[in-house]
Order: sequence, then structure tokens, then C-alpha cells
Amino acid sequence: MNRLAHEQSPYLLQHADNPVDWYPWGDEAFQKAKELDRPIFLSIGYSTCHWCHVMEHESFEDDSVAKLLNDNFISIKVDREERPEVDHVYMAVCQAMTGGGGWPLTIFMTPEKEPFFAGTYFPKDRRGQRPGMFQVVPAIADAWKNKRQDILESKDRIKGYMQQSNKSSLGDALPDSVFQTAFTYFKDQFDTKNGGFGKAPKFPSAHNLVYLIRYSEYSGDAHALKMAEETLKAMRKGGIFDHLGFGFHRYSTDSHWRVPHFEKMLYDNAMLTMAYLEAFGATGDKDYEKVVREILTYITRDMTDPEGGFYSAEDADSEGEEGKFYVWTAEEIQSILGPEDGGRFVSIFNVSNDGNFHDEATQKQTGSNILYLREDWNAIEKRHNIDEKKLDEFFHYTRSVLFNERKTRIHPLKDDKILTDWNGLMIAAMAKAGAVLDDPDYVNRAKKATDFILKNMKTEDGNLYKRSRNGQAGLPGHLDDYSFLVWGLIELYEATFETQYLQEAVHLSNKMITDFWDSDNGGFFLGRLGDEELIVRAKTGYDGAIPSGNSVAAFCFLRLGRMTGNTQWLDYAETIFKVFSKSAVSYPRGFTQLLSAFLFQTNNPVEFVIVGSPENEMTKHAVNHVRGQYNPNRVLLLKNPDDTALEKIAPWTEAQNQIEGKTTFYVCENFACKQPTTDIKTALGLLDE
Repeated sequence: MNRLAHEQSPYLLQHADNPVDWYPWGDEAFQKAKELDRPIFLSIGYSTCHWCHVMEHESFEDDSVAKLLNDNFISIKVDREERPEVDHVYMAVCQAMTGGGGWPLTIFMTPEKEPFFAGTYFPKDRRGQRPGMFQVVPAIADAWKNKRQDILESKDRIKGYMQQSNKSSLGDALPDSVFQTAFTYFKDQFDTKNGGFGKAPKFPSAHNLVYLIRYSEYSGDAHALKMAEETLKAMRKGGIFDHLGFGFHRYSTDSHWRVPHFEKMLYDNAMLTMAYLEAFGATGDKDYEKVVREILTYITRDMTDPEGGFYSAEDADSEGEEGKFYVWTAEEIQSILGPEDGGRFVSIFNVSNDGNFHDEATQKQTGSNILYLREDWNAIEKRHNIDEKKLDEFFHYTRSVLFNERKTRIHPLKDDKILTDWNGLMIAAMAKAGAVLDDPDYVNRAKKATDFILKNMKTEDGNLYKRSRNGQAGLPGHLDDYSFLVWGLIELYEATFETQYLQEAVHLSNKMITDFWDSDNGGFFLGRLGDEELIVRAKTGYDGAIPSGNSVAAFCFLRLGRMTGNTQWLDYAETIFKVFSKSAVSYPRGFTQLLSAFLFQTNNPVEFVIVGSPENEMTKHAVNHVRGQYNPNRVLLLKNPDDTALEKIAPWTEAQNQIEGKTTFYVCENFACKQPTTDIKTALGLLDE
């Protein structure tokens, strides 16, 4: 066992018995590299990464490759999910040097963390035009010994480029025209046949869909909503959705959403929950509510720690094969369900005797099948001459039988570390689902996860830890940990009206300003000063698989400003808009979370305050009535006349009192309120104005 055996990350522990003399990221590794005058071999990945597994089995478990590395390098293994700033910086290096990126990420660098060569997956030996470890490692080792000056010149050029490209400064205010620019981009890229945007591979990118739904509400352009809806429906029908166990896989390798990379990520399912909730709110279509409940069934059953936190991911591979846990032969299904039910199930879910699943590398049929739908339920009802109730009963029965059979298989690895940032997203999704669907179970699960993090993942001075596993919390929190958790806390306050969650959101937001804010140029750095000394201190507003911490912070601050009455939060949000305005205007697709925040600011946001006892039936009815109205530009507060807690956080609510002891409603814009009323219909009418 190497040094990784002492780590908590499941990804690092996967490599603990490699013959490679791995170090975790830390001072020991860099000091040893300096002492021995060796370059660093840095390998970054994550536990559910398929090609990371391939590279491990081919190279890192191979004694000859290990000897090359051990004799010439200090080798460091990093879990990208634990150290996002390290991953972000060196991924940017790889993209700048090679024009592409991905995981596993492979970096060769000096003991001072200065990169000079980058790539992603390398096979053990040359494969076609792709060099292998047997070619790359000796060549770089030789260059370090005999062509050091070339390496130093290369690393200086890379360092200079990274420092220049990472600079930011205040730009102009975001123009309203950016909304139309973003919409036009998605309109041009929309796949009218299959849903989604562009060609394969296709990623869910739920924040793009949320933007389109909100843009449609803002502009009245029905096509924006149509694109989002068709994409959401296509994903639910496709193989990217797990039709037996529920939840979404990582992404689709094809344009039809049928063939996924089978790993399941907590953040994807959190963001998709919010996208389907948004579609449900905008349309009232109960099918979207059904998908939300399916996703959260999966999260509750498979991804929730007994103490309340949410696990990170499930692997794509089991028994050394990608997708083996999820695929079926036609013979298996018919032998389990019987000829009649099995035949109908095979027909509905497009199972063939030859198999519809092709191996990604060889494109050969495997004989196995991915379950997916070509039609919606109405078309299936007609084709099989069956009514909706009987079809639901049939699916419930056959799904349960096959799901229970699947449980006997060897399961993919579960990455059971609890990450603060990803938990923040799922807390936001659970809390919002509980509020919109009036389901206290979801709210209670969000509360339990939040309480776990606040109890177990904070330092004595109030900072956040990044990760908890096996009862041990550690690693410094990054921007996303703070901003995503603040998002969750705001949603949880609106779902419970328990003021401690709003107070904690304010506290963590102040921590963000103190520890991450760029006081010279505005915006948030990804890491806290002093936590990591890298070639640059990274700052980004770009949305990748998940929204950027800066964009989420801007959205949270706009809501906090209107909830608390403290306009400093609005000023910080405006500064974030200006820092990333040039990039957002030139490439709006990469900044849709920022644009959603800007939509909120632009579209006359209102404060809706209900004054009444939380236990009062009229108050409860009013709260549910307001939550049932889709309005993405509203913040909702409940003031208990017998409790001054809200007034301490939001002093502007001090003058808002009940009329004649009745539940009273205040509809306000920029803290200037219209005539209060005790009639909920009148209040909602004011909201519509």
C-alpha cells in the first residue's frame, strides 16, 4: 500500500495498492521533488470516471510503468472533487496547450507547481497516433535531465499566458440585449428532432434549461419554453434516465439521449430536479412533478447518508465493465417477467435480441440492451391498446420485479464522501421541491442535510470544510462550497420560514466576502488566499457541468438583498455582473446562471411578506397559495407577529404588522410596499402587476 491508503477520498483509495509511489497533494510531495530535483507527475480524476479506471488498469497497476514513474518523478494523485481549484487551474493549462481537456487529466510540472506538458488519457503503449506512457514518460524524463532549459522556457510561457488570461477587471454593465443573444444561440443550436443542443455527446446542463424557461416567462417567447420542454421530455424518455432505479446518468454519448455514460452524479440530479420543478411551475404539467419525485426517490434511497448528508456519485463500471449493472438481454427480461409481460416490456423499452448497446471503444454490439422509450405515455397507450391506469400498474409491477432482480447484481462503487458544495445544490433542490409540491418529507430531508453540514463541516472559526467521510471532515472549503450552501439555505428558509437558515446564509455570505472577494478587481476567487499557492489564483464565472460559484453568489445576493433590506448585497451582485459582462456578452451560453440572476434583477423582482402565525390555518393556506403561483422573480418572507427574529435580520419588516389580527399581505418592490391587504386574491393581483 502506498501513501494514499491514509486518505479519505474513495478515488485516492482506489489507487492505494498501485505499484506507483503515489503522494497525495501536499507539502511532503513538493518538498521531496525539490530534494531529489525531480519533476512532478500529476494525475487528476474522480472515482466514477470511466477512463480514469482504464488508465489505472493499463498503466498505474503495471509494474513497468510504475518503475518509470518511480525512478524519474514524484507522482501525485488528486481527486478533482476534493480540490477543485487545483483541477480548474491545470485543466485550463491543458486546454490552452492542447485545445481540449477531460479526465483523467495528466500534467507534468516542476517542483514549484509550474506545468510544462499536459494531456488527458494516455494508454500504456502507443495506440495509433496517440502516444503512450512508454513513450511520453521516458521522453519527459530525458528532457528534464538533458534539455532543462527548454522545459524552463516552456513553463515560463505557460505561466505567463495563464496569469494574463486569468486577469479580470470591471467592465460595462450587462446590457439587456444579452438575453436575446443567448436565446438566439440556443435557437440556432437546438436539435428539433431529439431535443438538446448541438450534436453528440449531449450533456443535461440543467442551468441552460432553467434560463430558457425563465427567459420565456420574461419575454413571452413561447419557443424558449418549447425548447426546454422538448429537451426535458427527451431526456426522461432516453437511456440517460434510469428507468428502473430512477435518477439521471452523467451524459449521453449519442444525439438521441439513449446511450449514457452510466455514472450518476449528485450535482446533475440536483440541478435537473430544479429544472423539472421550473418546468412544472411554468406549465402545470404533472409529468414534470412525476420526474422530480422519481429523482428524489433515487436520492433518498441510494444517495443519502443515515446522518442526513448526500453522497457524491455512483460509478459507471461494475465487474470491470461500463454499464454492466444497468443493461439487460431480451432473454433475461422475458425469463423474469414471463412471455406476456416480458414481451410487452421488451416492446415498450426497445429491447432487441441482438442488443442495442454498443461498446464505446469498438462500436461492436454487446448483446445487451439499454432501456429507453421512443414514445410518450399517450402513444404507448394507443399502440398497446391499454388505458393510462393499467399502463401505470403494468409499469409499476414490471419495474419493481426487474429492479429487485437488479439489486442482486454486483453494484457499481458508490463514492460516499459528502461534499459541501454538491450538498448545497441538493439541499436547494429538496427544499424547493418540498415548497412547490407541498411535501414536508423533502423539506425535512433538506433540513437534516443542512443540520449535518452545519454541525460537522464547519471549523471553530465558522469556515466550511470541503468534505466529510467516515466521520472525518477536512480540506478547506472553496467558493462553491459557500455559494451553493447559501443557495440551499435561502431555499430552505423559504420552505420553512425558520430564520436561523436565513441568518446562516447571511453569515456565510459575509465569510465569502472576507475570504474570497477580489477587493481590487471585483468578483470571487475560487480559493481562499493562502489555502493553495498555484501559478494563478483562479477566478471564473463560466458555467461548466454545474453553475459557477460567482454566478450562484450573484443570484443569492440579489435575493438576500431583497430579503434583508441590506443593499450591499445588491451592490456586490452588480459588481459580479460587470466583472463577467464582456465574457457573458461574447459567449452567453457559458454564463446562463449569471443571466438567470440578471433576469431576476431586470424583471421587477418583488418582496412578498406574509404577516401571520405559522400555525394559523389561514396563514398556511396563504403560503401554499403563493407557492403554487409560478413567479421566479419573487422572494417570500413570513413574519410571525409573536417573534422578532425576522426583524433582526430584515429590519425593513419592522413596520409590517397584521391588520385587525388577520393574516396580512405586503407586496413590495425595492422595499417600498403597496397598500397591505388581508385578501389573498388581492395580494396575488398586486403581485401580477
